[in-house]
Amino acid sequence: MKKILLIVLFLSSAVFASTYEVDMAHSKVGFKVKHMMISNVYGSFANYDATIDYDENSKKFKTLDANIEVSSINTENTDRDKHLKSAEFFDTEKFPTIGFKLLSIDKNKAIGELSIKKITKKVTFDFQNNGTVKDPWGNTRLGFSLETKINRKEFGLISNKLLETGGLVVGDEVAITVDIEAKKKKKQ
Repeated sequence: MKKILLIVLFLSSAVFASTYEVDMAHSKVGFKVKHMMISNVYGSFANYDATIDYDENSKKFKTLDANIEVSSINTENTDRDKHLKSAEFFDTEKFPTIGFKLLSIDKNKAIGELSIKKITKKVTFDFQNNGTVKDPWGNTRLGFSLETKINRKEFGLISNKLLETGGLVVGDEVAITVDIEAKKKKKQ
């Protein structure tokens, strides 16, 4: 009897999950990294998608998987973007995507697997679930944010040009910020 009750509870929680699609006009996947140790370079990716299954009742993510098209990188400098796409950094010809898979959330911390250049590591993100809201057109929208810092060298981004003072041209630590607004898919 207990097994049947557990199965029913599990299946009913999956039934309440809804699929959402990213609203690209109101979302951003960005980063910042030190340049010559005195300033920051900011960048973002224009093309990405995600599989998002969210249970509005429990306010929990059932699935959050994302893929980022690395060639869509934009730092507002064409030469720098070309360099970042080269074999010295992202090597977009061999490694066209960055992947993310959510593993768990505990209050304001999310643990996920981040994959860059086929190197996958567990990463802890600061997490903010902004919940859902009905927009003026009757659509349900979901908002959430993720932030973390990674060491780029741990993911194979190993360019090491040095300044004459000994500092790196590009810092090792990269801050990642993800702000997503997603719209609930209508049932067909």
